[in-house]
Amino acid sequence: MVDRIEGLGPLSQSGKTQKKSENNFSEALKEALEKVNDIQKKAEKAADDFAQGRISNIHEVIIEAEKASIALRLTVEVRNRIVEAYRDIMRMQI
Repeated sequence: MVDRIEGLGPLSQSGKTQKKSENNFSEALKEALEKVNDIQKKAEKAADDFAQGRISNIHEVIIEAEKASIALRLTVEVRNRIVEAYRDIMRMQI
């Protein structure tokens, strides 16, 4: 005789699980974009401070600008990969 499998809920809950994972992905993406935006703002502020004479160390400004550049390039690459994956999924035949 086959034993009953415990822990499986009704099928209607599968939609809730999918919705929760969508929220997690969208929240993670939103947080990542906010971090990149903060890095960009920090680099811009460092450049403004240097131009106004509040910062005398050009190295700090260059480091902040490079951090912002790297973060932006990474963000664009991730976006490109997501778009490419979406296009691959849309091309799939059912």
